[in-house]
Amino acid sequence: MNAYHRIPRRTVLKGLGTAIALPWLEAMMPRTLRAEVSSSPPTRMAFIYAPNGKNMADWTPARTGTEFDLPAILEPLKEFKDDFSVLSGLTLDKARANGDGPGDHARSLAAFLTCCQPRKTHGADIRAGISVDQIAAQKMGQESKFSSLEIGCDPSAQSGNCDSGYSCAYSSNISWRGESTPQAKEINPRLVFERLFLDPNQQADQTERVRRERYRKSVLDFVAEDAKRLQNKLGVNDQRKLDEYLSSVREIEQRIDRAQNSTPQYEIPDYPKPTGIPKDYQEHIRLMCDMMVLAFQADVTRISTFVLANEGSNKSYRFIDVPEGHHDLSHHGNDEAKKAKIRKINTFHTTQLAYLVGKLKGIREGDGTLLDHCMLVYGSGISDGNRHNHDDLPILLIGRGNGTIRPGRHIQYPKETPLANLYLSMLERIGVQTDKLGDSTGKLLDLDA
Repeated sequence: MNAYHRIPRRTVLKGLGTAIALPWLEAMMPRTLRAEVSSSPPTRMAFIYAPNGKNMADWTPARTGTEFDLPAILEPLKEFKDDFSVLSGLTLDKARANGDGPGDHARSLAAFLTCCQPRKTHGADIRAGISVDQIAAQKMGQESKFSSLEIGCDPSAQSGNCDSGYSCAYSSNISWRGESTPQAKEINPRLVFERLFLDPNQQADQTERVRRERYRKSVLDFVAEDAKRLQNKLGVNDQRKLDEYLSSVREIEQRIDRAQNSTPQYEIPDYPKPTGIPKDYQEHIRLMCDMMVLAFQADVTRISTFVLANEGSNKSYRFIDVPEGHHDLSHHGNDEAKKAKIRKINTFHTTQLAYLVGKLKGIREGDGTLLDHCMLVYGSGISDGNRHNHDDLPILLIGRGNGTIRPGRHIQYPKETPLANLYLSMLERIGVQTDKLGDSTGKLLDLDA
């Protein structure tokens, strides 16, 4: 066994109609750097969106700096308090009416990453702007198999009137490749899995896919011989890392199969259930989280967006004893009972975020963890769902951005600081220098490590 056998960064395990990208391994580093094991892995960016705002009294810490206490909604993230910062005071002005009347939900999602005013139309003449993830993808996309990965749990509609004269394209798409070109998200974890691991140079035809389903084979069964040959060339640390990675691939396959064939444990009246979508909403979210983690770990993409539910969603959360619709409850009118239920929904979402953060932090990569090499933004384009305001948004910045960000703080920015300023700061950290994004006025201060 040669611990210093050099393998190319783009090495994949191949089998019939299958290609599995590999995680970051020591054997991929230049020989002169292996003794340090400090060659910097790539930086990943992700944007996770939850609709309808928050109950802000249960979100905003009372103190700034490092000595802040976690309010109720952020309590599920207590294990990772040193890995994220709460950014208060950021504003999404282009989600405001600005003379266009009602439609806050549609504007909120469409403007969240573009920071541009969506054109009020429910026809084909939609227009928003290029989103920050796609600006990053233009820079980083050539370095990975996919320039970006767009996922979610509600389908992307591209037409129709969904919010006071705004096209459904606005309220269901967060990623925009061009000002009139939304990037539809994939909501079926099996299709995401196949996209990640089917060999694009050997596209399996329908007969092959049927055969694989018939024999219930794992993608790992098709690359077993290639994996065994590679294992014999790796050092002990890389062998362990590869074993853990391939085990997680198999475990996710098994969960996808179980999710598709399970019986729903509760009724979710407002939840679409196309074939292949898990019937359990939490399992759906977590499988999609796992898809993002696998994609980052294998470096098949470095940019991702994840919409937990479309903006304005009236999904029921009966499984956490909240049978009412989310959007209806967000207009709570300061009714304490309704606010308590909104807090439960908000906390459910941050519990799923904690699952994602834990997965990323549990993967060793280089001299740190996969989370250390990420910049994740979690939040909403609406602050208080009852007021429909777009200032002082609920925003978290998670990860260390490859050592360029110092997390573990509550930072209060001046009133009306554009959310776009955060995105300029993130783009700078991946080498994208731009003076303007949407309504930006400059880069955010105080993020540096």
